[in-house]
Amino acid sequence: MPQPTHRPLFTTTGDTLVIADFTPRPPRAPGPYRRLFAHPGTRAFTAGNLLARLPMGMFSVSAVVMIAGTRGSYALAGAVSATGLAATAVLAPFTARLIDRHGQARVAVPATLLAALGSLALLLCVRHDAPAWTLFAAYAATATTPNIGGMSRARWAHLLKDDDTSLHTANSFEQAADELCFMLGPVLAALLCGTLFPEAGTLVAAVLLVTGMLLFTAQRSTEPPVQKQPRTRTPLRAPGMPPLLLACLAMGAVFGAMEVVTIAFADARGHASAAGVVLGLQAAGSCGAGLVYGALKPGGRAETRHPWCLAAMTALLTLPLLAAATTGSLLLLAGTLLIAGMATAPTMVTTMTLVQERTPAGRLNEGMTLAVTGLLGGIAGGSAVAGWTAEHLSPTAGYGVPVTTAALALIISLAATAQGRGAG
Repeated sequence: MPQPTHRPLFTTTGDTLVIADFTPRPPRAPGPYRRLFAHPGTRAFTAGNLLARLPMGMFSVSAVVMIAGTRGSYALAGAVSATGLAATAVLAPFTARLIDRHGQARVAVPATLLAALGSLALLLCVRHDAPAWTLFAAYAATATTPNIGGMSRARWAHLLKDDDTSLHTANSFEQAADELCFMLGPVLAALLCGTLFPEAGTLVAAVLLVTGMLLFTAQRSTEPPVQKQPRTRTPLRAPGMPPLLLACLAMGAVFGAMEVVTIAFADARGHASAAGVVLGLQAAGSCGAGLVYGALKPGGRAETRHPWCLAAMTALLTLPLLAAATTGSLLLLAGTLLIAGMATAPTMVTTMTLVQERTPAGRLNEGMTLAVTGLLGGIAGGSAVAGWTAEHLSPTAGYGVPVTTAALALIISLAATAQGRGAG
């Protein structure tokens, strides 16, 4: 039977010739993110991942607001929060090692339940005016919270192990999700604690964490299989990992310093309540840049791109310093932070790609958690240094701390790249 042919239809309307072409158009190729979530099970585990990840930006703010509001001491609230951060830095790599050894569902669920109990214990201790030491003990128990971002990246690495382009898109999406959750989490926590009751932020965060983790781990079809771990060296000693973790430490200092200095700068201008919005713009810039970066196909190896990303971060971080030093305008500062934030996601995506490449087989969760631990340690150190600078010099001078630590990360990356070429 002859196939119908599609020819243009010519007709006239008044003095105008109209051509109607009924030739079928070829379907548009799906975009990179549509292709990414075409894999079975990816949408379900991503929904659980986002639900469990949102509380990561809520717990610290909720704890500070809850403790300071009921005990009247920001010093106590900050000390309790710092204790939880230190405990997480110590325990997180061990939790990740157990996940690599026994599987995500078997370890992450009980670890999450224990962390949620720690949050509820903190809530009860605060509400019933328990001794101060119980607050430290309860919040330290939350350190068993698994690295949900690392587990999600491990699933993508398992599903896309033969597709580097899609894996790059997945890593970019995960970084954008990080930025989105850490942008919305503090806002949601402050809203809950302010409009309901001081413990509302912690309570809601614990419920979201458990619910999201149960949904995430229920997706067994996408869970990476447990590999029999040979007697390999720890990721901490894998080739190229020590300098990469040092760079993570320096990058964490960038983030910690920027947060403290921006709060101090806004407070000095009489707009302390606007600090969260200003910092949210930086996260928004990173989130948007991460999605765009994931849709592109960067050329060259991640090892080569890493110094360039850090160089861009260092250069863009001079913009907030210049805005604060020359104008003192909070509005202009917010615009420069939006621009400066655009370097964050590409840098972090490239960093996590290098972590995946350099981590020994079967220990990916541990390797990525070590990187996160480095970032947390840097955040704590950067916050302390920036706080001292803002208090003893000026908030404007404090913006030199993120520029300096970003430059330090760049020097570490350049030195490691040069050493690797020399060894090759």
